[in-house]
Order: sequence, then C-alpha cells, then structure tokens
Amino acid sequence: MMRTSILPIFLILLMVTSCTQRATVALKNPLEEERTDEVVVFTRDEISNKIALIDGMLPVFKFSGKLIPSQVDDLDGDGNWDEVALLIDMHANEYIETEIELVAEDDYPGFEKRTNIRLGIEQEDGSYQEVDKYKAIPYTEPFKIIAQGESVSWENDKIAFRVYFDCRNVKDLFGKLKPEMIIDDIHTPAIPNYHVLNDWGMDVLHCGSSLGSGGIALMRNDSLIRLGSTDLYEYEKIVEGPVRSVFDLKYSGWNVDGEQLEAVERITIYPGKYWFESDVTFYGCLEDDEIVTGIVTSQLKKEPFRFDAADFKCIGTHDVQSLNNDELGMAVIVPKKEAGKIGRTSDVNWFERGFVTVEEKGFSNIISETYYIGQKCKDAQPAKHYFFSVWGLDKDQWKTEEGFRKYISEEAQKLSSPIQKL
Repeated sequence: MMRTSILPIFLILLMVTSCTQRATVALKNPLEEERTDEVVVFTRDEISNKIALIDGMLPVFKFSGKLIPSQVDDLDGDGNWDEVALLIDMHANEYIETEIELVAEDDYPGFEKRTNIRLGIEQEDGSYQEVDKYKAIPYTEPFKIIAQGESVSWENDKIAFRVYFDCRNVKDLFGKLKPEMIIDDIHTPAIPNYHVLNDWGMDVLHCGSSLGSGGIALMRNDSLIRLGSTDLYEYEKIVEGPVRSVFDLKYSGWNVDGEQLEAVERITIYPGKYWFESDVTFYGCLEDDEIVTGIVTSQLKKEPFRFDAADFKCIGTHDVQSLNNDELGMAVIVPKKEAGKIGRTSDVNWFERGFVTVEEKGFSNIISETYYIGQKCKDAQPAKHYFFSVWGLDKDQWKTEEGFRKYISEEAQKLSSPIQKL
C-alpha cells in the first residue's frame, strides 16, 4: 500500500517542480548608444537548450522582476510555436541577465498591442470582414475593389503602410500623428475619408504608376518588370501581436519574357520604428536578374540621395512632397554585399500614351516616376531590405533631410550590430 501511494505523490512533486523551473539568458548591447524598442528573437531550440519545455506551457522573460513584453509565434502553422520575440530597451554597452519562466498557455500575459495588420473584404451589406487568408480577383477578370481601403494594411505606433490588393500591387503609406492603431477603421464610418487630414493623420502619398513606397519589380536586361498582374495574388496572415506582425504576399503565374515566375514577399513590422522589413523570394529568376524596390518621385523637386550606412547601402528622397504639402521622407536600405543597380525611371505617363492596365485608376503597369535600387537575386532564396518613411508633421526632426538621414544611419547601425544573445 505504501508503494502505491508514493508514486502519485512523486509525480505531483515532479510536475510542480517542472512548472516552476527557471533559467537565465544574457543579453548585451554591443553599441555605445542607448537602444529602445529593440526586438530580440529566440528560436524554440534556443529556448529548449536553456529550459525543459512542457506541453501546454509557454516561456516568458523577466528582468529585475518585471515582465519583458513578448509574444510566442507559430510561423509555419503546424500548431507548435517556433519563436519567441522580445521587446527590450538597453543602455549603451549594457549587459543584462534575463530570467526565463514557463507559464500555462491560458495564463500568458497580455501586452500593449503596438503592431497591427489587416485585410478586410467587403460584404454584401457594405461592411468589411477581416480575413487571415484570401485571394485577390485575377487580373484577367474585370477590375473591382474588394478590400477595405483597397489594400492589405499594416502599421505600428509610428506609421502605417498598405499595398493595393489587386493587379496594381503598389505600396502606399499613411502618416500618423497618434500611436493608436487606426487601419481597422480606415474606410469605415469611423474614418470615412483618409485622404484628408484627420487628428490621427492621413494618406500622405501619391503613387500613380510608380512603385510607390517600396513596391517590387524584377530587373532583367536593364528592363523593369512590375510584380503585378499575376495569375495568383494571395494574402496570408502569419502572426499579429504586441511585438511584431508578419504576413505573406504570394504570387504565381507572373509572366516575365514568356516564363512563368513565382514570388513571395514576407513583410514584418515592429513597434517604435519608422520602417518595415521585407524578405522577397523569387522563383525562376536568372543569374543576372535583380530584385528591385523603389520610391515614387512624382512630387519630388530636390534630387534624391544615396549613401552608405553601416552594412547597408541607402537610397532616399526628402522633400515637400506629401499630399498635405509638407515634408515627407522615404528610403530603402539593402545590404551592401547584395546591392545592385541604382537608377531613376522616366517620368513618362504611359497610361496617357495608351498603355492602360486599370482604366478606372488611370494606372499603367509600366513603371514610371520611380527612384530604385536593385538587389542580387538568387533563385528561391529570400533577399531582405528595409523601407523607411517619416512625415514632417509628426516630428520636427523629419522636417529636414539631415534629420531623416541621421535616423537612417542610426537604425542601420543597430541592424548591423544586433543585441547579442550570450
């Protein structure tokens, strides 16, 4: 009798001990400058090497007894989490030891939501239903706007972006004056007109037939081919949370010189940053092809700029070029070792010359009014770049090119010298 009662007691003690187990992981800021809103990502394997994982329990991090904002993400959709993303501030050259604990999944703490993504599809009653996965209308069918604000949208507490969810596939942006999330209310009774200045901000960019604010193209034999008018154009939400939001844009049946290419763009946005991260993968590209992204120049009066920043090459513009007739800065940074051709397209209005793609929008698939940078294309391998944008009405620093370039240089240095996991 004694032996049969000892075993359950032993199992209970083991479970209690396991559930309260702790481990530590050290972090170091290698830069001689303070860093705020820095995201550090741990893989599941990195966590399991520190602490024994238990089904139904998730890791949280603490420093000096306080919880560090985090989220646990299932990136491949298999039902098991793959990564933990932390949001942390660190002093110059600071070294800290954080504590890892396991908590029940239902008890995982909530943190302030500072990133957001949305695709709302119009319903019969005129409302919009958010979806996690959806296919755009094929370009071979009559043009029709089915998405809230015409677009897939994403934002953080600093700025918001969108990409047209149709054959145009041009990126656009909203300037923000408040940290609140706003894209859920765009094109609804709460925000019926986002083209005029509101207390939260407005749509600040004219895109035309350009690449807008970071649209994608392929350069082949010195010709630019827009990533648009594909047989399949699909959106899929990956994760959405307080520390980061991630989604995929998937394309197939992309006709390039008679070949059918495919592409995937994975976009990630983090809190506190005036940029988003883009990982672009082309399937079927040739050795000399380049992945291209660019910036609209239709309202530009000053010359664009370019410079090297830490491990990156940057192109950008800064001018009184917003739709509110004030300062707007946009820039792209790509790794120096991958950087390709930098150039500027003509300002020809190809739509007026008869090259019509979307009659209702005066849009031509031929790219114009764009300052662009290429990036080496390796078949089936992602290429990463970062797109920046700032609005002068938001902050005095953004009223000058010098202030914008200073910010780009600082962020490029941080991206080149990430927080170290020790």
